Amino acid sequence: MIGSRITAIGTYVPEKKLTNFDLEQMVETTNDWIIQRTGIRERRISRPDEFTSDLCVAAVKDLMHRYNKKVEDVDMIIVATSTPDFPFPSVASIIQERLNIKQTGAIDLSAACAGFVYALHTANTYIASGLHKKILVIGADTISKITDYTDRSTCVLFGDGAGAVVVERDEQSKGFIGFHLGSDGSGAQNVYQTGLSNKVNEIELIDTKCLVQNGREVFRWAVRSVPTSVRQILNKTQLSLDKVDWFVPHSANLRIIEPICEKLEFPMEKTLYSLVNFGNTSAATIPLALDLGIREGKVKNGDRVLMYGFGAGLVQAGQLLELNFDEQIYTPTPL
Repeated sequence: MIGSRITAIGTYVPEKKLTNFDLEQMVETTNDWIIQRTGIRERRISRPDEFTSDLCVAAVKDLMHRYNKKVEDVDMIIVATSTPDFPFPSVASIIQERLNIKQTGAIDLSAACAGFVYALHTANTYIASGLHKKILVIGADTISKITDYTDRSTCVLFGDGAGAVVVERDEQSKGFIGFHLGSDGSGAQNVYQTGLSNKVNEIELIDTKCLVQNGREVFRWAVRSVPTSVRQILNKTQLSLDKVDWFVPHSANLRIIEPICEKLEFPMEKTLYSLVNFGNTSAATIPLALDLGIREGKVKNGDRVLMYGFGAGLVQAGQLLELNFDEQIYTPTPL
């Protein structure tokens, strides 16, 4: 197989902060209750005129500036999102025009909170086939636009953000070590937004344009299935967990991440998450968490990183990587 690696990363979050104390004025909740149940302290909220494509473009520009990276020669754009600006055209097509990339494929990928890892796997597969050389992969969501701010069980969780990486062919690199993909559609009714249909698995859904989540069932599924699937990746790659430098799970809720790490016997101090200041940003949580680790000087080239996304579907995706970024030219500003 032809090798590939992630050569650059960029991220963006909107300027507006929504703190737990702000939420105290909106719904029946408290700062202490939110922190105890989720670990989240604040989240970023997009402006009414700011959409997923805007966050994506800003994340790519951050990448371009920090790594002195050009993108006009990208031959595929893959955007993982559950909140596209429109049902169609795709966010990827909007990005292609705004970044003036003349000749490229452009697709959106729908895998909810596992979307970024699915998109990475897709990019690596395209390059391994020999048909592509340089792919822009973006995970981004504006979940605030489909959040019911009268429902305290969901509105305390979600925020907006974007993370972008460039995946490039590299004959000398085997940056993508192993993966696992999975789905359990029998739990599809546990996280959803209604669309053309308001029934799934013969179950009538709440007919709303907002996100609906059965947090308890999602918690049970994630804590049960993620550790088992992580071990499958390690078994396939014949690596032990102590050879993994960083675990980057989807930042859904700290109270989900903690029992997953406990079952894996993996230390929390080697686990990266972005939820404390940004909340659950769906497809953006994993690249945001990885980039925070880079910005803080924790994550280095040569580190092995195990990303694991899980969410609506119920879908899951894991990717074990060895990092080998290009040299960062400019120090990023704090998010």
